[in-house]
Amino acid sequence: MLSKSQELFERAQSFIPGGVNSPARAFKSVGGTPVFFKKAKGSKITDVDGNEYIDFVGSWGPMIIGHAHPAVVKAVQDASFNSTSFGAPTEIEIKMAQLVQGMVPNVEKVRMVNSGTEACMSAIRVARGYTGKDKVIKFEGNYHGHGDSFLIKAGSGALTLGSPSSPGVTEGTAKDTLIADYNSLESVEKLLNENEGNVAAIILEPVAGNMGCIPPVEGFLEGLRKLCDAHDVVLIFDEVMTGFRLSRGGAQERYQVWADLVTFGKVIGGGLPVGAFGGRKEIMAVVAPEGPVYQAGTLSGNPLAMHAGFTQLSILDRHPEYYVELEEKAEFLAKRLRAVLNQHGVRYHMNQVGSMMSIFFTDTEVIDFNTANQTDQEFFRKFFHEMLKRGIYLPPSPFESWFLATTHTEEMLDNTIVAADDALGAIKPRD
Repeated sequence: MLSKSQELFERAQSFIPGGVNSPARAFKSVGGTPVFFKKAKGSKITDVDGNEYIDFVGSWGPMIIGHAHPAVVKAVQDASFNSTSFGAPTEIEIKMAQLVQGMVPNVEKVRMVNSGTEACMSAIRVARGYTGKDKVIKFEGNYHGHGDSFLIKAGSGALTLGSPSSPGVTEGTAKDTLIADYNSLESVEKLLNENEGNVAAIILEPVAGNMGCIPPVEGFLEGLRKLCDAHDVVLIFDEVMTGFRLSRGGAQERYQVWADLVTFGKVIGGGLPVGAFGGRKEIMAVVAPEGPVYQAGTLSGNPLAMHAGFTQLSILDRHPEYYVELEEKAEFLAKRLRAVLNQHGVRYHMNQVGSMMSIFFTDTEVIDFNTANQTDQEFFRKFFHEMLKRGIYLPPSPFESWFLATTHTEEMLDNTIVAADDALGAIKPRD
């Protein structure tokens, strides 16, 4: 007899390409049927068959204070009574922009959009308009949404599907996208020298999350800042995942390296669809209607998303201790997982930064796309399904970060360790 998830997936494939509305949900990397969910609270998530899981996906990062936080839910409910959308200015947009500016000091002006993808696409256009230059440097394995400029050797779903580049991206677009190696200043400097005077921007995830969690090596971000200054290039940090998660001011504050433009995603909407880009006022001044670079969105600054995001960010702003607690929980989980993995003799490398972490099933240190790609994907597939059977919901790909929330309790983390021990025993019995 089919489960409800299996029934729904069969139905979905008749109406939706691949049965899902985003490739990352398709379970292509791990096999089997995607799990269909119906509710979540805190760090527990329940599927349509009534199975409950401890959630380490967190809607791919934004649920820092957990699913269905009472204050966030109330904010959305209260706002909805006035209307779900106006397509016109509202006061909450100003309050939201002020809050973002207050939490991220180098964001002098900010424009709200509807997704992280849109934020990154817009930031690239603004950088080109500001500099008058065409080319952009991105890093192999970094993912900045599905804009044409970004689907050249991309991470996330593109990497999971084994298609780092996508049909439909024109040769002209590809020509203007230069690919560097993550954590390699030498590769960046080479591209800048070869394309002197033609590079508008360098965009990167300051802590990669879309080829698994990969932190910057010492000096990498600082070196990029110096190179951008020397070559008059706009430095863009894609903080769709790291923004307001790794610290109050995101990866910039954590590493004390400040970009010219920064992009945000779901986190600023408390999980609702939203994004933003912002940065130095002289760069943002080129954005229409103040300047000539056109960017628009009928539903940008949607009141439901703004109220939800303002509520979540205000909670984080008032509680800096949450960041200490999140890091302590992640370090505790990482330490215990290492002990279990060592006990079972598993080849692995683990990266953990703040409340983001990943396990790569390889004994090679993972610092870039090539080393991430050495992970044993078949072993991950088995591990994922064994953990799922034991009520642990991990990202269904070896190339995505895990995310912790303030609502992960010590008991949940202990249960995760027990599940990992059992799962590894089922995959690879002890000697």
